[in-house]
Amino acid sequence: MSRLFLILGDQLHPAPHPLLTDFNPASDRLLMVEASEESTHVWSHKARSALFLAAMRHRAAAFRADGLPLDYLRLGEHAHPALADAVGARLTSGDFRAVVMLEAGDYRVQESLRAVCSLHQTPLLIRPDPHFLCSLDEFNAWVGDKVQLRLEFFYRWQRQRHRILMADEKEPVGGQWNFDAENRQAFGRQGPGLLPPPLRFPPDDITGAAIAEVERYFPGHPGETRHFAWPVTPLQAQQALDDFIRHRLPEFGRWQDAMWQGQPFLWHSLLSSAMNLKLLDPRSVIDATVTAYEEGQVPLAAAEGFIRQILGWREFVRGVYWRQMPLMAEANQYDHRTPLPAWFWTGRTHAACLADSIGQTLEHGYAHHIQRLMITGNFALIAGFDPRQVADWYLAVYVDAVDWVEEPNTLGMALNAWPGMTSKPYCASGAYIKRMSNYCQGCRFRPGERSGPQACPFTVFYWDFLRRHAGRFAGNPRMAMPLKNLQRFSPDELVAIAQQAERFRQQPELLGD
Repeated sequence: MSRLFLILGDQLHPAPHPLLTDFNPASDRLLMVEASEESTHVWSHKARSALFLAAMRHRAAAFRADGLPLDYLRLGEHAHPALADAVGARLTSGDFRAVVMLEAGDYRVQESLRAVCSLHQTPLLIRPDPHFLCSLDEFNAWVGDKVQLRLEFFYRWQRQRHRILMADEKEPVGGQWNFDAENRQAFGRQGPGLLPPPLRFPPDDITGAAIAEVERYFPGHPGETRHFAWPVTPLQAQQALDDFIRHRLPEFGRWQDAMWQGQPFLWHSLLSSAMNLKLLDPRSVIDATVTAYEEGQVPLAAAEGFIRQILGWREFVRGVYWRQMPLMAEANQYDHRTPLPAWFWTGRTHAACLADSIGQTLEHGYAHHIQRLMITGNFALIAGFDPRQVADWYLAVYVDAVDWVEEPNTLGMALNAWPGMTSKPYCASGAYIKRMSNYCQGCRFRPGERSGPQACPFTVFYWDFLRRHAGRFAGNPRMAMPLKNLQRFSPDELVAIAQQAERFRQQPELLGD
């Protein structure tokens, strides 16, 4: 009896593929499926769907070139809306003694595969994914009996165990674990200056066909594909890494939190989609970064700031995801119920920062991490939008979105709906946006105003959020300063803020259409 080896759309590792270490081409079969459900269970951005399909098809071509027996089910050429449906059909028609796969990146997908294999009384063998630098068992061992999970301590542990930017077994290079003071600068009035553009990969025939089919099968979905230029092969991903290291990493650290209207990419890497599809190995990214620092091409602050995102945060959220699902998916500690406004899907809003961040998201399927955290995420938190709707939006609109990434980042970090990841909510008024960007210069709203027709919705909702939840935050030392500032407001000011917040909620036309 043969085995069915299942390759998921975000498991496109370069050869030798880690799932196939014991694959027997004489008896075993490979299966890859383009399932429409992966574009419809959330209303996926066209570029996101195109990226997955294009990368899958390129990887399938490589499998075939290696002579491997692959069954590849293309969109529109089979009747199975979900991956589990396709696997079930294979188990019905074939004589397989087991289904073999790597750990999925989506709880929903993995559980559906468990269910279909159980239904067909076929063992499902789930193997660890060596792509990651902290296995789930290692993460659980690190958690142990900890009451609170904090990135900082996990990150230090990761640095020490992997010997990355370490002077010796215990001490970091440069005597500091992080360089946040150097890595959180704003551009100032001069703006970002001349920016080196990221390397682009114009669609080849395979990618072009994938884009055309997305437009055919998902015509009403949000977003555009006309700017599609993402890496879809391991070679392209490596070229994108080399380009980033050479041209943008030296300035990345200093400006990683800065924003500028009309500049979607700035100094950022744009490598997350390649890593999340497993086209690019995180260890190779880290090694290239360390080498650039050691050769004097990149300052330590930039190297550390970038490595922190990969070795620290990326591995941390994956561990949290698999410990907390499925309960995390329904987390809502503030009981926020306001529906997500329609303009989140169009970008047609009067708030300049939101219009720019959402607009570029729809145009490119991309926004950098501060736009996601402190513009769209911050606004969704303080306005009180339903966390489930917001999380679905994040999963839908970004090309790099995979469930294990988005659920903790959205529900744990941005919305603080699940309280176990951060020591405080990441909330801010319009003053933060004014300091870190030029968005406020041409905006109809004024960041310093808390009520009235020109009141900044970020400022209004920020103070209203603190007002509504002051009791909850009273014992949190990291919220002491904001609460002290809140106490300086007169009762009349607090009433005016609450009324202005309610007007924004009840009259959507004030914010957008």
